[in-house]
Amino acid sequence: MSERLLIVEDEETLRRNLARFLARDEHEVDAFATAEEALEAANDKEYTVALIDVRLPGKDGITLTGELLARWPDTAVVLMTAYASVESVIDAMHAGAQDYLLKPVLMKEVARKIARAGEMRRLTRENARLRQRLQVMEQREIVAKSDKMKEVVALVRQMSTSTRPVLFQGESGSGKEVLAHLLHDASPRAGGPFVAVSVAAIAENMIESCLFGHEKGFMGGDTRRDGLFRTASGGTLFLDDIGDMPLAHQSKLLRALEAREVLPVGGDRPMPIDVRVVAASNQDLSTLVRDKRFRNDLYFRLSGLKVEVPPLRAHTGDIPALAEMFLQRYAREHGRFVLSLDAAAEQRLMAYAWPGNVRELANVMERAALSCASQTITLTDLPPEISGRPETETGYQHAMESFERELIRQALERSGGDRREAAQSLGLALATLYRRIEKLGLKESSRSAGDSHVDGPVSGSR
Repeated sequence: MSERLLIVEDEETLRRNLARFLARDEHEVDAFATAEEALEAANDKEYTVALIDVRLPGKDGITLTGELLARWPDTAVVLMTAYASVESVIDAMHAGAQDYLLKPVLMKEVARKIARAGEMRRLTRENARLRQRLQVMEQREIVAKSDKMKEVVALVRQMSTSTRPVLFQGESGSGKEVLAHLLHDASPRAGGPFVAVSVAAIAENMIESCLFGHEKGFMGGDTRRDGLFRTASGGTLFLDDIGDMPLAHQSKLLRALEAREVLPVGGDRPMPIDVRVVAASNQDLSTLVRDKRFRNDLYFRLSGLKVEVPPLRAHTGDIPALAEMFLQRYAREHGRFVLSLDAAAEQRLMAYAWPGNVRELANVMERAALSCASQTITLTDLPPEISGRPETETGYQHAMESFERELIRQALERSGGDRREAAQSLGLALATLYRRIEKLGLKESSRSAGDSHVDGPVSGSR
C-alpha cells in the first residue's frame, strides 16, 4: 500500500537514493535535510510514515520526532542511526518512534520497515476507532418497543446497504443523529469515520472552508485544511440542520454530491471524495423548496432515501424503556445506585406531550437521577409540568436554571473549558450551548483557548 512518506536525512546522496527508491513503490515522498524544513512541511500535510536520521544539523532526530508527533500523533516514525546502543534505542522509543534502522541502510530493509510501520499505524488507528465506537455505543442505543419505531429502525437498516444520500426529517431532539449512527454502523462503511456537523452552527463565511477545506494562506490561516468531506473519507458525513444552509452554498454542496469531488477554497484542482452524505432537518424541506429557501435539485438529491422520524408523543410505548435506559446511564455516570421508576411516575411520563422529544426525556431523567433521595424515582422527582404538582416557592424556572447551570459548568470543567467537547457531552449543538452560557451567566468562567474556533463545530447527539 502506498504511503505519504517524510524523509529527513542531512547526507545528500543517501537522502536522494532513499527518495528515489521509495518513490518506485508509488509512495508520495518528501525529503529534507533539516528538522526545521521537515516541520515546515508538516504544517501543510500529515505523513503516514517518517524516516528520520538521529543526527541532524540543528534539532536532532529525537527532538524532531517529539515535535512531529505532537502535531501529527498518528504518524509512524522510523529512526536511522549509525550509533546503535541500548540507550539510543530507549531514547528513540521514549520519543515515540515505532522502529529504528542501523546505518549503512539496506534498501530492502528500508522497504520492509516502511511497510511494517504503515501497517502498524493502520492497525493502531483502527483499534482506536473501534474503542471509540464501543465507548459511544451506549449513547446511541436504539429503543424500539413500539411498532412505529420498529418500522423506522427496519427502514434505516434496509437503507444501510446503499451508498445514496439519506435525509432524516423530524422535530428537534427526536433522535435523528442516533438513527444516522445506526445507518452508518449497519453499513459497509462502519469501519470508516462518522463525522457530524451542525450546519446551523457554522458561521456563513466559514461553511465552504469547513466542508471542502482551504489551501494555505486562505481563510486567514497559515495552514491548509482538508475539510469535513475529506475527513470523513471512507465513512459517513452527517449534515445536521441542512435546512439552514444558505442558498449560495447549496449549489456547491450539490456539485460535490454529483461530481464526488470538492474544490478547496483557494485551490485550482478538485479533490476526489469517497463519503456517504446523510442529512437531517427539523424543518420541512419541501416547504422550504416551495418558499424558494432551498434548492429543488438539492432536495431531490438528498431525499431519494428519506426517513420521517416521529416525535416522542407519537410512540409513547417507548417511553418506559427509554426512561429506564437514561436512568441507568446517568446513575452510573453520577455514581448513584441503580434507579427505577415507580408506576405513578411512569404513567405521568407517558401522559406528557414531550415538546423537546427524546432529548427532553434524557434531561429530565438526568435531573431525577441527580436529585432523587432514594433508589426509586417518584412524582416528587419529576418537574411540575410533568408531575402535575405545584411549583415550589422559589419557582420551578429558577430551580431548572440552577440545575442547568451546574450541568453545563460540570461539562465545561470536564472538557477543560472546550465548548465543542462540552456541547457533545451534553447532546447540544454548539450554537445552543453558546446561547445557554450567555443566558445563565457562565460566559466569563467558560472561556478557553478553544473559544477562538469559529469554523463549524461538530455537533452532539440529535
